[in-house]
Formats: sequence, C-alpha cells, structure tokens
Amino acid sequence: MSELKNTPGVPPPPYWTESGDLEGWVHATENYSSTDGPGLRYVLTLSGCPLRCGYCDAPDTWERHASAPALVTDVLADISRRKTQLRGRGGVTLGGGEPLLQHKFCRAILEGCKAMGLHTALETTGYYGDFADDALLDCVDLVLLDIKSFSEARHRALTGVELAPTLRFANVLAALNKAVWLRFVLVPGLTDDYADIAALAGFAAGLGNIERVEVVPFNQHGGDKWRAQGLDYPLAGVEAPTAEALAKVRELFRAEGLQVY
Repeated sequence: MSELKNTPGVPPPPYWTESGDLEGWVHATENYSSTDGPGLRYVLTLSGCPLRCGYCDAPDTWERHASAPALVTDVLADISRRKTQLRGRGGVTLGGGEPLLQHKFCRAILEGCKAMGLHTALETTGYYGDFADDALLDCVDLVLLDIKSFSEARHRALTGVELAPTLRFANVLAALNKAVWLRFVLVPGLTDDYADIAALAGFAAGLGNIERVEVVPFNQHGGDKWRAQGLDYPLAGVEAPTAEALAKVRELFRAEGLQVY
C-alpha cells in the first residue's frame, strides 16, 4: 500500500486500489447502537481528527493510520447483511474521529446506504464541512453536529482549531434545511460559561433546522483511553456537572424554543 500524505489541515487524498475500489480508514463498527441517531444504528467509526479536545473519549481515533484500512465494497457488504433489521427501524451513522476528513470515502458509503433504502446520519464537528459537497449532503438524512463552544477563544483553547468552519457548516445545513441534532458537552470549568451557552442557543434557534439539542454531561469515561495511548489526561480531576448546572443549561436552550434532551 502506498503511504497517504498527511498534510495538517487538509483531508488526505483517497486511496484507490487496483480494482478501482476506494479504501478508507475504519476504527470500529457497532452493529446496533441506540445512541447515535434515531432507532437502531449501524455505526461506522472512522479514524483521523484534527481536534484535540481535552474531554475526548476516543483519543485512539485521532490518527487515521492507527486503524485498519477498509474497502467501500466490504463495508457496504457488511451493512447489507443487516439492512433488513435497520431499514425502517434505524439506519447507519458515520462518526469518528472526524468522518469528513475522509469525505470521499464517506460519500461512497452514504451513497451505498441510500441505495439500500437506509436512513443515514453523519456525526461531525463540522470542521471539514467545506469538503461536504452537495452530492455528499444529498445522501445524508440527519447531521449530528457537535459544537464545543460558541466562544472563538474557548473553542481554540479546548480543541486547538478555530470555530469558524463549524459555524459556516451549520449555516450551510440551515440553507439546505437539513435536519440537525445539536450536541453540546457540558464540562465544568471549560464549557459552562452561561453567556456563551445562551449565545449558542440563540444561534441554533436562528438556524431553523435544529430538531433537538442534546446536552451531554461530562464524565471520566475517556480517561482510561488517554492513559492507554500514553497520554496525560488533562481532565483527571474534573467532576461531572451538577444536576442544577445541567438543568440551567438545558433551560437556556429551551428559552429559545428548542427541543432539549
């Protein structure tokens, strides 16, 4: 296999095999998840992510070459074996990592899923949203959009990347009236500035296509994975948010007329 180039900030070129099939980097699959979109989901976790979130619970997905390469045809064959259980009762979710880092691979998988009559969801930070062209988004029924913070400074401090691409992608999805579930992780001391959250709620409400908001409480589940990767876990001493803090944040989103879970 020839080595893929790894240029910071630029998605890698696709790797085409001699047979003309497209190869991507797959970290894991989960056959029947109930937490990654509506109904039962086949979840394809792709490798590679430019963000370095302090609360990331999957640092083992950051580097794409740490995973196994997979062919589009093999992935679709695996999904096809489960399409009867998924069709009408769930679907397929592409997540990561950041799946749009492999946007051509994503598009090929999504096109195959739609050909099977399956509901499709894309879980993304939106950082590489500029690479999600109309052909790719035409194959997406739902976007699970993870916005880390509405403050540019806090977003960069938390993730290492700028916020603007994510907001730009959110506006593209709104212009297409693409269904979005907004995900926000509440981390004490990092993402719990109420003024920032209120601003994010106002932005989300103004988009007009946010079907629901999921406020996710921070937990320590990712710590073991950080240590397994030989990394110091920066949030080892951070407690989960209180019930009162969660309730207040959820109310900030509800005050803008959004459905909150």
